Amino acid sequence: MSRPVRIACQVQPQHADYAQIRDVVARAEDAGADVVFTWDHFFPLRGDADGKHFECWTMLGAWAEATSRVEIGALVTCNSYRNPDLLADMARTVDHISGGRLILGIGAGWFEKDYDEYGYDFGTPGTRLRALAEALPRIRRRWDRLNPPPTRDIPILVGGGGEKKTLRYTAEHATIWHTFGDAATLRHKSAVLDGHCADVGRDPAEIERSVGVSRPPEEVGEELVAAGASLFTVGTSGPDYDLTLIERWLAWRDAR
Repeated sequence: MSRPVRIACQVQPQHADYAQIRDVVARAEDAGADVVFTWDHFFPLRGDADGKHFECWTMLGAWAEATSRVEIGALVTCNSYRNPDLLADMARTVDHISGGRLILGIGAGWFEKDYDEYGYDFGTPGTRLRALAEALPRIRRRWDRLNPPPTRDIPILVGGGGEKKTLRYTAEHATIWHTFGDAATLRHKSAVLDGHCADVGRDPAEIERSVGVSRPPEEVGEELVAAGASLFTVGTSGPDYDLTLIERWLAWRDAR
């Protein structure tokens, strides 16, 4: 299927007061972003490692009330930090608060400081991926049991590019796949994902391809579209939250 180009803003909740975060979410929605993401960490990833930072899902509940049009979600939730059934209930609740605008982004986890500081077992990439594989069907089963149920079939976004496991889980469970890299990388990994879809009996066109971008659309936009991407995410960090680059991507989207 042919998908419209969509533009997302990842508001990185680091080095800022919450009023600044709330302001940039409103500015991104007003500018025309299709999705506003946060991330799921407990500490900044860049700059002062112990700088200001805020928790993901508490903010998503607030964003659900503070916005009216954009889809919202985490890019991505760390599966290790919450029981899958609890996460399913949290997602269902934010789905209702937002009027059906939540995307459940999820991944296996990787930032060791989060694990160590908050008392989670970091394990190995293999154990974290196995936990993700177990969590995804549990989340869906819990949604089927909740009263009231979600307002819609909540989109699941799986983040990562591991070809043997992550892309397999994406084929089995996701409606959006998020990755990073140039057009050649996206094209290669999309082909791997298509192969997994064939193995599990899924139409690969059902899965939207999402990519993080840090260069202007004039340089990379059309080649990424040709490689299969339709959702483009631009990150912005506190305290200034510059939206210049995402505004260029929004203008490019509208000009197409």
